Amino acid sequence: MGKELLEGNLTEEWQAKRDRYVASAVGNGNRHLATKAEGAVITDIDGNEFIDFAGAIGVQNVGHRHPKVLEAVKKQLDQYIHPGFNVIMYPEYIELCEKLCEVAPGNFAKKAILLNSGAEAVENAVKIARSYTGRQAVVTFDRAFHGRTNLTMGMTSKVKPYKMGFGPFAPETYQAPYPYYYRKPEGMTDEEYDVEIIEQFNYFFLSNVAPEMVACLVMEPVQGEGGFIIPSKRFVTYVRDFCTEHGIVFIADEIQAGFARTGKMFAIENFDVTPDLMTVSKSLAAGFPLSGVVGKAEMIDACKLNGSLGGTYCGSPIACAAALAVLDIIKDEHLTEQAEKIGTVIEERAKEWAKTYTFIGDIRRLGAMAAIEFVKDKQTKEPNKERTSKVVAYANQHGLLLLNAGLKGNCIRFLSPLTIKDEELAKGLAIIEEALEFAK
Repeated sequence: MGKELLEGNLTEEWQAKRDRYVASAVGNGNRHLATKAEGAVITDIDGNEFIDFAGAIGVQNVGHRHPKVLEAVKKQLDQYIHPGFNVIMYPEYIELCEKLCEVAPGNFAKKAILLNSGAEAVENAVKIARSYTGRQAVVTFDRAFHGRTNLTMGMTSKVKPYKMGFGPFAPETYQAPYPYYYRKPEGMTDEEYDVEIIEQFNYFFLSNVAPEMVACLVMEPVQGEGGFIIPSKRFVTYVRDFCTEHGIVFIADEIQAGFARTGKMFAIENFDVTPDLMTVSKSLAAGFPLSGVVGKAEMIDACKLNGSLGGTYCGSPIACAAALAVLDIIKDEHLTEQAEKIGTVIEERAKEWAKTYTFIGDIRRLGAMAAIEFVKDKQTKEPNKERTSKVVAYANQHGLLLLNAGLKGNCIRFLSPLTIKDEELAKGLAIIEEALEFAK
C-alpha cells in the first residue's frame, strides 16, 4: 500500500536551505516539501502524495482548501485585507463573534474576543479571569499543553522540548492531577480511581495553592499533546462544581479538541458541563491564523480599560471570512456525525491490530480524536517511545503524515480532516498496519 517515496535534487536543495537559514529548534515531522494540498491529501515537489493524518496538528478539520473556504477568502480579498479592528471596525469580526457566542455552550449572555494563536487565546483568557476575580493564581493539569509563550510554558507540563532552558517562567501557575485510566493502579475500577483522583485534586488545593487565591482553572477536555487522555464525566463535573463553589473561572481549552473533532462542536459538551470561558483556535479558520476567547459577557467585560485587550493582527478579516465558512461547513456537512464515523473505523481497526501486536497497550478516542498507546509489555505498561518513533517514521516515509503524542512520546494520534474520503482513510490505516509490521 505505502511505497518508498521519491526524493529528488530539488527536495535536497530545499532541505539544505532549511538547515542553513531556518532555526534548528523549529520541528519538522516530515522533511519533504508541500506544493499542493486538497482535502486530505498533500503533494510534495517530487510528486509524492501523503494522506494527511496530522491536519497541521488539528488545524484542518474541514480539509485543505475547502471550496467554500476558498470562495469566502477570495471574496474578502476583493474588499480589503486588514484595516485593523482597533483602528476601524469591519463586519467580519463582529459577525464571527456573534456566531461563536451562538455555538458556544451555555444559556447566558456571551461575548468574544478574536486573537491570533492558541497560546495568545490562553493568555487573554487568563487576563480576563484575573481581572474578573482580582486573583492571580492559574491552575492547569498534569500533562497539559497550552502553548510556548512565557505564561503558557508555565501552564504546560512537558519540559522537553517546550520548556528546557527557557526559564524563569511566569509565577503563580500550578498543575493539578488529571486522570489517566490506562495507568490507574492495578485492580482498581474506573469508579474507584475517580474517587482517588478527586481526593488528590482536593489535596492539591491544600498543599499547593488555596482556592481563594486562584483566578482560573484551565482544562483541556481531552488532553492533546498529553496523549489524547480522556477524563470521566464524573471528574469533569467535580472540577466544574469545585470552581463554581470557590469562585474560580472554569476555562475549557478547546484549541485542539474543538470544532467537531470529538463528535460535538466542542469537546466539553461530551461531559454535560458548561465552562465560563472557552479558548478556540486551530480548526476555527481552516489554516488561517485566528483564535478567540468566548464566554460569559460579565467576565469578558471585567477588562474595562479600552485597549487592554486586542492586538495588531487580531481578528484578520481574511481569517474571519474563512472561519465563518468553516462554521457553515461543519453544520452543512454534518461533521460532528462524520467524526464519530471516522473514530469508529479507527477504533475497530486498532482493536484488530491489538490482537496481533502485543506492544499496543491502549486504544482510546472521543469522536475522531483517537490515539494508540505503545508499550514494551502489557503487564508493566512501560512506555515504548522507540517503537512509536519507528511507526511514525515509516508512515512519513511511505505516504502518510502521522504524529506522535504523550509525555513520553509513546502514542500515535489521529487528526485527519473530518472530510476525508473513505478510501483515503482506508489507505492511511493500511500504511499504519505496514508500519506496525515493520516495527514489530
